[in-house]
Amino acid sequence: VEPVLSKGNNCLDAAKACNLNDTCKRFRSAYITPCTSSTSNEICNKRKCHKALRLFFDKVPPKHSYGMLFCSCRDVACTERRRQTIVPVCSYEDREKPNCLNLQESCKKNYICRSRLADFFTNCQPESRSVSSCLKENYADCLLAYSGLIGTVMTPNYIDSSSLSVAPWCDCSNSGNDIDECLKFLNFFQDNICLKNAIQAFGNGTDVNVWQPILPVQTTTATTTTASRLRNTGSETSNNEIPSHNDSPACANLQAQKKRKSNESVDTELCLNENALGKDNAAGVSTSHISTENSLALPASFYLSTQLTLMALALSLCVSLSSSVVL
Repeated sequence: VEPVLSKGNNCLDAAKACNLNDTCKRFRSAYITPCTSSTSNEICNKRKCHKALRLFFDKVPPKHSYGMLFCSCRDVACTERRRQTIVPVCSYEDREKPNCLNLQESCKKNYICRSRLADFFTNCQPESRSVSSCLKENYADCLLAYSGLIGTVMTPNYIDSSSLSVAPWCDCSNSGNDIDECLKFLNFFQDNICLKNAIQAFGNGTDVNVWQPILPVQTTTATTTTASRLRNTGSETSNNEIPSHNDSPACANLQAQKKRKSNESVDTELCLNENALGKDNAAGVSTSHISTENSLALPASFYLSTQLTLMALALSLCVSLSSSVVL
């Protein structure tokens, strides 16, 4: 279901929005001047006009540049303004229409035109079995490739004010045996359902689901898994580097409280002993139990030694008394 369009002139609104944006206004004025000024021998300086147009579409955000070039229309006044966006008298039209194959050869001799024409063939390739009618399922790439041709010898524009059909300034007359090849080239512009859908979708604002490239499911899953692992690793690192107050030794908390209350210094030796005790406890060894056993073991040996000494003294005394009696 297409959204309800405003009754105003969308292309006029887009031009007004451009004038309110400093970047768009500056680069638009920069191409209007050379594209409309006349010289003695020709209508305009086409070379300067093309260069300024390339800068406009390279520097101005798509929100504004596309807004004027791909605005949706409901009447002839709007579509004619859309067709006049690039000043076609200078940038597009010429005295005679060359053969399309000859124009293509001229484009291939310029590295900018050659690369941008290749991008257009790749990114606006129609595909009847796809949802968007585009092989790459990406309207943004198609519109970018199309606008990239503006300002080259292959500059396209709307054929008339009644449709979305576009074409470069050429025809297939005098093609001879290459007529089929020429018509195939020309129809890639005129009857390109991928390009038409991209233009219509941008103008109507119905391109939300196909404006960005669709990633494969496995790529998305892998990315999510990797991000999850990074988050987990980051949290573990944070826990290791910044311990919470609950992990602090009891001595540290008590000493800190004592220092706050009485402004006394912290007893470092006490804390060290308690930390050592804590380590022994963490290893599963009861230090207090060991201390208790040691305290009990020492008195037992002491008592045994005392008893033996008393017994020896008693035996020695008995021997001495016996000797006295005998004597």
